[in-house]
Amino acid sequence: MESGKVYALEAAVETVKKFPAPKFDPTVTLGFHLGVDPRKSDQMVRGSVSLPHGTGKNVRVAVFAQGEAAKEAEAAGADFVGFEDLIKKVQEGFTDFDAAIATPEAMTEVRKIARVLGPRGLMPNPKTGTVTTDTGTAVKAVKAGRIDYKLDKNGNISGPIGRASFDAAMLIENASSFIESVIKAKPASAKGNYVRNITMAAAMCPGLPLEPSLWSTH
Repeated sequence: MESGKVYALEAAVETVKKFPAPKFDPTVTLGFHLGVDPRKSDQMVRGSVSLPHGTGKNVRVAVFAQGEAAKEAEAAGADFVGFEDLIKKVQEGFTDFDAAIATPEAMTEVRKIARVLGPRGLMPNPKTGTVTTDTGTAVKAVKAGRIDYKLDKNGNISGPIGRASFDAAMLIENASSFIESVIKAKPASAKGNYVRNITMAAAMCPGLPLEPSLWSTH
């Protein structure tokens, strides 16, 4: 790694994979710094993207539903399914899941635990497909490698694109999908350079700045 160097996507992936591996299989992430004002609601950037090769992580999904929607969620492989019982469990401190899905009918009650779910990025949202009557499809999408992202207060977005053990081609395709999704999520009110920089990093390794040509042509 050279100071001041920027990397093409392929070179960044190759470099990340060459770093000495810790005793675990590190997650590779992309971090974006965007030229928007997070304080303005019309410049909020959020969305979701289905990574072609998943994240390499076993995603634990909780579904707030009852009746047929609950049965569909269970059949699709949801880890926790319930309604009032599951809401009570969360109120008591249970948050041992990575994503939450709810039916529109359940959201009236789920909003009561927004203070628990919101800060952890777990609150179901129609914009990311996690408030839906089609719970089975939503569970499968999240399990298959869909990631949700949202601008933080410093104008940054980050998310996983796989594990260091992934084939280079898999990481490149996942990264390309993530970059394309964030570019498409550009708010109409954003002025000037939308993407300021993108960094690729593996856990416990230095970040690699990507070359601007990856996004400046958009």
